[in-house]
Amino acid sequence: MQYASQTVERAERAVRCLPFRLTLFESMQRQGVPLKAIVGEQGLRSQYTQASLPELVVENHLIWLIRVGVLRREVDGQGITDSFRLTPLGHRLVEKWHRVGAFPSPSLGEQAANLVNRWLIWG
Repeated sequence: MQYASQTVERAERAVRCLPFRLTLFESMQRQGVPLKAIVGEQGLRSQYTQASLPELVVENHLIWLIRVGVLRREVDGQGITDSFRLTPLGHRLVEKWHRVGAFPSPSLGEQAANLVNRWLIWG
């Protein structure tokens, strides 16, 4: 699948600017990861996050990643669940970073651009 370079750059920047580790996205390649597995001490123990994060913060970050096209909510026979999986774009990014072993750290300019994009999209 082809993506516009601007779409890929925005998605990469969004992932790199959040407090998640590559381990989380590698898990999402194989299966849906429930919100509760990412929150608080559980997320830290699983090496999904860089720090213990409250549920609302994690959920807002995950929704941002849905909006930029990296994640989707998992669906079961009952409807939408609280688990998240990678989209094809998300798989592409994780495969790229898996070879390196980690996300590159974002620059201050990238962090500012991510904040502006997030603010403009969230309104």
